[in-house]
Amino acid sequence: MLRPLARANLLLRRDATLGTLLDRLEQVHGDRRLVEEEGGATRTYAAAAELVRRWAGGIAARTAPGDVVVINTPNGYDMLLLCLAAARAGCLPAPVNDRMRPEEVDHVVADSAATLVVRSATEMEGAEALAEARPADPGDVGALFYTSGTTGAPKGVELTHRALVSQALTALAWPNVLRRDEAVVALPVAHIMGFVVLLSLAAAGVPTYLLPRFHPVKVLDAIESRRATVHIGVPAMYRMLEEAGADERDLTSVRLWASAADAMPPDLAERFKRRGASVTLPLLGSHGQALFAEAYGMVEVGGGVAAKLSLPFLSPTAGPLGEGVGLSLPGYALRVVDEDGNEVRAGQVGELQVRGPGVLKGYRGDDAATADVLTDDGWLRTGDLARRGRFGTIVFEGRSKHVVKRGGYSVYTLEVERCLEQHPAVAEASVFGLPDERLGEVPVAAVRLRPGATALPDELIAHVREHLSDYKVPTQVAIVDELPRTGTSKVQKSGLAELFDPPAQDR
Repeated sequence: MLRPLARANLLLRRDATLGTLLDRLEQVHGDRRLVEEEGGATRTYAAAAELVRRWAGGIAARTAPGDVVVINTPNGYDMLLLCLAAARAGCLPAPVNDRMRPEEVDHVVADSAATLVVRSATEMEGAEALAEARPADPGDVGALFYTSGTTGAPKGVELTHRALVSQALTALAWPNVLRRDEAVVALPVAHIMGFVVLLSLAAAGVPTYLLPRFHPVKVLDAIESRRATVHIGVPAMYRMLEEAGADERDLTSVRLWASAADAMPPDLAERFKRRGASVTLPLLGSHGQALFAEAYGMVEVGGGVAAKLSLPFLSPTAGPLGEGVGLSLPGYALRVVDEDGNEVRAGQVGELQVRGPGVLKGYRGDDAATADVLTDDGWLRTGDLARRGRFGTIVFEGRSKHVVKRGGYSVYTLEVERCLEQHPAVAEASVFGLPDERLGEVPVAAVRLRPGATALPDELIAHVREHLSDYKVPTQVAIVDELPRTGTSKVQKSGLAELFDPPAQDR
């Protein structure tokens, strides 16, 4: 085992890539437990590193350097290890959510020109292990994460090795040397948040208990029975944990709650802080409150770019960070600009833009879409509305009109609109989000039918469910004679909300 300073030097070397990261973590942590999955499968750092070398050999035998490898396995730690193995073989891993429909996966395969689709880790067994990673520069594209976009069809976000590895290495600040830690996680690995969270926990030396699907009772059971010290999820998960009886559980082992992928309601964060504790001492019990960390990011920046920490006994809206999302992480800069690209004055609203090492190289094979989101000097246009707050913080005023955040998942409205418009009875569709106490937002759709055509709302909902992932399916469809429009003929979505019932809260 390496001494602490030597460990940090090894991990922080600038030549680290996805293909070499686990080799270095093996040198640091050896036979310490890396992960235990629901059902009992447990792996150490050394065992996981050996699997990556073996599976990299299997991938290398079937591909050439630079090929795209789609990782289409059930959600679990093997998906992450297969991505690292593909990178070790000199390929570009493209993980896909196992909730995606076959036609959605087919689009990823065709759009990325993938030469290999891995559906099970056992498929990669039998070849000679790849003892040395194929050469890669940290600035090279290291992985593709497919996300829907404002043009509708899912696009491959090209992220560099440096973008993803640097996200993980920020976790080295976690003080795990003098205490026991374990994190309970139930996130999709193919989602940038889940991918980066697992890499970060591995880099921090915090063992993970991973559930393939979020179920609030199972998560509460795991935290309580295992005396877990960390839980990371999205706001919708915290709402469901509360509804599933969090107050009846002993969650005082948790020292850190963390959230991302959507805005966390401050009162909800405050309640979970009180359910955890700062410290638990033999015979003396638990004392204080837990920390609550919240991060802001997106797939186009490879994870998080800003964060804030709500300290024990300090309200999430109090203190210098106030209602903002916090301060930018090392290496990142944030600015708020007007329509002409000029920075606005403090207190004024504009578009949030980001610059830093995680910003995407581009959308694979789509120069026009890349140009739409990247300025000439390298700033990413997030589409989020924000204003500059106190002490350099950023305060959000609204989300991009093209995106509905449903339980941490991004639902791009144009993709759903195009799916609805493929129905033979539909002439035009307008999709937007309604506030929802549990999920943050849910998508709904107003639809104008073709002359003489007929269709029922349930029929149109079933049509979307047949073609898209379940979280993209509108919860309600309203059939209208006309859609309200602005002076430039754009659909005025704000005039449609009154057509829908408030989202039911008994789901």
